[in-house]
Amino acid sequence: MAAEAESAGLPENLAAAHQLIGKLQHENKWLRHRLDVLSRRLFGKRTEQLTPDQLTLAYEHLDSEIDKAPPPEEPDSVETTPAEKSRPRRGRRSIPKNIRRVDVVIDIPEEEKTCVDCGVTREQIGEEVSEKYDYIPAELVCRASHRLKYAPCKCRPGILVAPPPPQAIEKGLAAEGLLAWLLTSKYVDHLPLYRLEGILARHGADLSRQTLCDWVASCADALNPIYEHLRRTIVTGDYLQTDDTPVTVLGEGGGSLTGRLWVYLDPLGKRVLFDATPTRGRDGPERVLKDFKGYLQADAYSAYDALYRTGRLVEVGCWAHSRRKFFDTREQDPEALRMLALIGKLYEVERQAAGLTHEERRVLRLERSVPILEEIDRVREELSRTALPKSGLGEALRYLHNQREALGRYLLDGRLKPDNNGAENQLRVVAVGRKNWLFAGSLDGARRAALIYTLAQGCKLAGVEPFRYFKDVLLRVATHPASRIDELTPTGWAATFASTPA
Repeated sequence: MAAEAESAGLPENLAAAHQLIGKLQHENKWLRHRLDVLSRRLFGKRTEQLTPDQLTLAYEHLDSEIDKAPPPEEPDSVETTPAEKSRPRRGRRSIPKNIRRVDVVIDIPEEEKTCVDCGVTREQIGEEVSEKYDYIPAELVCRASHRLKYAPCKCRPGILVAPPPPQAIEKGLAAEGLLAWLLTSKYVDHLPLYRLEGILARHGADLSRQTLCDWVASCADALNPIYEHLRRTIVTGDYLQTDDTPVTVLGEGGGSLTGRLWVYLDPLGKRVLFDATPTRGRDGPERVLKDFKGYLQADAYSAYDALYRTGRLVEVGCWAHSRRKFFDTREQDPEALRMLALIGKLYEVERQAAGLTHEERRVLRLERSVPILEEIDRVREELSRTALPKSGLGEALRYLHNQREALGRYLLDGRLKPDNNGAENQLRVVAVGRKNWLFAGSLDGARRAALIYTLAQGCKLAGVEPFRYFKDVLLRVATHPASRIDELTPTGWAATFASTPA
């Protein structure tokens, strides 16, 4: 009887074992997927490009009408063959004209200019010029200002002294050129202060790291009026992109905390603003965006939801975030390649619309992108019926479903971008920098970094060389009229002072 009871329970035990094995296999697959994603982000290539063969094999029955569309016509004044367009540029490139020339004249000896046979002196008929890049190491100099003094006269008894020159830091030891080099080296070239201390030591300057840190703080204080003006004016437009990245911040009583650096980009006005907060809470975006009305393009972070509910902000989704989730799971779930192929079709439309006006781009999107979005919806519903909810493909499909309305909103306005890559690219400077300086010494230090990143990245958007900008503005800001502070922003400086000789 016991044997019969035991054998009777075998099917149930076997079914339970199969269920447990399936659960463990699914969990193992999910953990392997997360491990692969993390390993690729830490050690692998950051590119998310796919080969055409991958997409063709994954989804051969994609509608190919977009691929068959004729390319944009070239202007009549430019006649190039396909071979000429694809032919790589060969030969040594000429040196740009904006680089200072140092002419070295090489002549033949005087005795060789006269012919020994006929006695005729040769005439110069031309020259052969070859150009090479050379480098002159930076030089640390002591700039001594001699203010001349004059004796009093009979009617005016006081001594007359020439006025002091403008100073970036009042009674400071550093002139504007050194301060501009310091800011550019740290926040554009990503060199931490201890390396800059060593560079200065090789030039013979005994300047401690704390002194350099104090100079950075003094520069941030001097430049703060420009930063506050950008904080007020960047929200006057109606389209912003935003993103954030973690930064380790040392605490006052020891230990550290994970702060955040946020970026707010105006893609149309070429303005950018960085902000630092001790946490990733919504109080940071709420403070910056309290007066903003219009389109806000961001990832699906829940901190923005309260802002969208006010009705002042219209959520615009990011196709790059959605695509990345399918890209990360493409090896575990090859069905993800079908969605990657369709998203690639959306970006093909954007490439075709590159030279169009905003209204022409909107019309083209409605004509070409809407059918692709409908196909994306159909494939999403099809894959959702078989994909496990907690699998990588399931998570990607759920993100796409939750963000579907926001992801399609870029079709409404030709000015809007399909993704948030502009803001992400602005944060790359922080990601590269923290690999060198590792952490911010305090929350105030993180805020100073946000201020200087705002101006340095603004220079890049405006096509301004950051060193020239900092060197000039550090002298101007103290005496510049507050009513014309916009002239000292990177875009304003480019229009007003960039042509002034350095």
